[in-house]
Amino acid sequence: MSAATVTPSQSTDAQREAIAPLRPATFDVDVVLVLIVAALLATGLLMVYSTTFDWSYLEYGSPVRIFLNQLRSAVIGVAVMLLVWRMDYRILRNRGIAAAIMLVTIVALSVLLIINQNEDFGSRRALYQGSFQPGEAAKLALIIYFGAWLASRREQLHKLGYGLIPFSILVGAVGSLIVLEPDLSTAAILVLAAWTMFFLAGANIVQIGLTGVGALAVGVTLATQFNYARQRLVDHINAMQDLTQASWHVQQAIIAFTAPGKDGGSFSPNWFGIGLGQSRQKFGFLPAAHTDSIFAIIGEELGLFGCLVVIGLCTLFVWRGFKIAREAQDPFGALLAGGIASWIAYEVLLNIAVVTAVVPFTGVALPFISYGGSNLVVILTGVGLLMSISRRRPLKIERQEARADYDFGRGNRRRRVSRISRRSGPES
Repeated sequence: MSAATVTPSQSTDAQREAIAPLRPATFDVDVVLVLIVAALLATGLLMVYSTTFDWSYLEYGSPVRIFLNQLRSAVIGVAVMLLVWRMDYRILRNRGIAAAIMLVTIVALSVLLIINQNEDFGSRRALYQGSFQPGEAAKLALIIYFGAWLASRREQLHKLGYGLIPFSILVGAVGSLIVLEPDLSTAAILVLAAWTMFFLAGANIVQIGLTGVGALAVGVTLATQFNYARQRLVDHINAMQDLTQASWHVQQAIIAFTAPGKDGGSFSPNWFGIGLGQSRQKFGFLPAAHTDSIFAIIGEELGLFGCLVVIGLCTLFVWRGFKIAREAQDPFGALLAGGIASWIAYEVLLNIAVVTAVVPFTGVALPFISYGGSNLVVILTGVGLLMSISRRRPLKIERQEARADYDFGRGNRRRRVSRISRRSGPES
């Protein structure tokens, strides 16, 4: 395979993509990513069944009814993932398409606030009898939109009117709709993912600092304005001084983690838990054991070893996502992959920090593991985009290498997605 020599005049992203020879796409799949996702999905389905079989039998007369709902969501998610994998992710770089996706998401969030008056745990998060949560879709929609928007403005991000101001307005508008549900945890993850993409796109340290301080100030203000958030903050402060003063939810999660293992020892580490399916906390003691608190059940049933396996798989997923971002052939693909990896990383960190009482309690799913169709399908759609980006990495050529590469060092102060490198010489 050969390609034309890259010349200085061929400097646009579209021209460079046309020049860069691509991998054969028919059967090219990121095997490592697929294996990681398969292991996480299998673990999630196993734990959903373990945490719901009793409740499912009491509620529906079948121990597998809730499990089958999650399995159906997994099948739908995998189908969407494969469809997106076969798609060329670069069509999403079109500002019109990205804006349309964002507009539909904003409309869905607005409809949720206007029409849906049914609250679940004090929040209006779902449409269609709880089958669709626009807030989950908003995370991926914002990542897609910001990937396209930031990739088109990389040279202008340092300008106030082209970088900081429109970025703050866009994130603030979407975040406000989610806060009004209210769903502070989803809004926080969305803002953090967008902020990370802003950094990767090349925002300078002043912009990063201003947006970070602004987001922190807004977060503190919201935490003190909502009664439930303020109470959780007070409970967390009390728990730091005396764990018996923590909220019921946090206390039950800690009890799950500290349950004695099979040997009955209370002072040795609970390495392997009390056994799969043997949790006592899921029988009405620990709220949301199959969703927000499922990591605590993993700790109770599978012990420290099970927790480390889940953390390890999630870490591998995030590492793979950033590796795909590093090897992407264009800035849009790099930003899109980096945004997806950041989103999953923040969601995992927040979920684990909550159930281990490191941060004030808030409801957030553990990616791939927690019960919930909207969350799982949207995450698997993001995986499909990662697979599509990985599938279209440029071939390594002896005398020409064209790729978008992250630069976390000091060599490129203007942006963290570096310029495409050139080497002179004939093509081979």
